[in-house]
Amino acid sequence: MKKYLCSLFGNAVFTLGLVFSTSLVQAQSAQDNAVQKADSSAQATEKSAVQSTQGVHIVSTSDATIEKNTKTILNGIKEQFESTFQGIEVDEVRTTPFAQLYEVRLGSELLYTNKGLDFVLQGSLVDVATLTDLTAERVEELNRVHFSDLPLEQAITQVKGDGSREIVVFEDPNCIYCKRLHETFAEIEDITIHTLLFPILTPDSRTIAEHVWCAENAAEVWSNWMVNEVKPEEITCDAPIDDLLKSGLGIGVQGTPAIFFADGSRVNGWMPADKLEAKLQSADNNAKDASNEAQ
Repeated sequence: MKKYLCSLFGNAVFTLGLVFSTSLVQAQSAQDNAVQKADSSAQATEKSAVQSTQGVHIVSTSDATIEKNTKTILNGIKEQFESTFQGIEVDEVRTTPFAQLYEVRLGSELLYTNKGLDFVLQGSLVDVATLTDLTAERVEELNRVHFSDLPLEQAITQVKGDGSREIVVFEDPNCIYCKRLHETFAEIEDITIHTLLFPILTPDSRTIAEHVWCAENAAEVWSNWMVNEVKPEEITCDAPIDDLLKSGLGIGVQGTPAIFFADGSRVNGWMPADKLEAKLQSADNNAKDASNEAQ
């Protein structure tokens, strides 16, 4: 995707440093304009301020106007982007914390531009004041997938201890790092592991996946293969491999292992036991906090 975007945009894709400079200049300009217009804005706001009639809260006209203008700008950027780069569909345009800098989302890819589409930035947007990678935070938010959105009825499930902590893992039977992950599982207690077969590495991967899924005790057969390389018996059935592949691709799984946690977050790749244990604890805490806030 990155190579494609660079090829498509050519000189329109600027370096991160240039856009940082641009955004800083724009931010300063916006700040100056805001100071100059402070008095007139205050007067306008006062005239159309929030009124209270018999306990009814009425939103000020100025707030409604700002919201309407923002929507107009966002829609305009979307239309101009799709018109300029024909064949590309923009999923969403959002504001950012920086003046005149907007986020353009193409699937899970994030780009940045201004109102006039004078440039397109592909890279990380960092808030220098807090040293926060805003792009990484946004990507993590977009990648969140809750267990209810996953086909757990098609999973191979293993339970250790009381199984109170759950993860879902997309795995390929020939994936070396998936097999290393099973070594990690041996060091973790009280966990339920839902494996969704995702055979993408070799043609043999699909064959093995089908034999495992069709086995009478799929969890045991899967564990024996991944840990001890005991080849599964050649049993065939109507295995939902195509459905599993479609589900994985639909949420952006591009490699294995892809691990999903209770709070909707994901980790791509192998994790050592200490890292997995820490992630399980934080994910469970996040999930509980979210549940409490929803109540």
